[in-house]
Amino acid sequence: MARDLNQLRDALLDLMGVLNRPQPDAALISMARVDLDRALFPLLVRVARKGPLGIGELAELCRRDYTTVSRQVTKLEGLGLVRRQLNGEDARIRDVVITRKGRAVSSALDGAREKLMESVLAGWSNEELAELSRLLRRLADDALGFVKSEKARSE
Repeated sequence: MARDLNQLRDALLDLMGVLNRPQPDAALISMARVDLDRALFPLLVRVARKGPLGIGELAELCRRDYTTVSRQVTKLEGLGLVRRQLNGEDARIRDVVITRKGRAVSSALDGAREKLMESVLAGWSNEELAELSRLLRRLADDALGFVKSEKARSE
């Protein structure tokens, strides 16, 4: 099992190395034909997928500093891609919400991502892709659950 875990770790590190390079985000933005600063891309995508989100939660999801994310959200607001609204449960929190324009940009990025992934996965069968998707979702859910339980235990 140790050998398999090492191979899994190495594969994940390689994949994260590819995904964390600036070129994939820049390529998606170019393919989508949208005018968006590459630094704002991860924030917009996360708000589109998981929003509404508070700035703190968004900063944690993007692994960025709170003040940096707050400034970047202000830029996204200026572009009309997101807006802030009061949180329904805690009036001290202002949630970031995607706008109609932001949803259109996010959809264009999704279309570009789909074309890119189709190229990468061209040699994969439908069954292989379905199995990979299922297993990665399970791994991500288990990892998130572990992180949440560890965080709760340390508080």
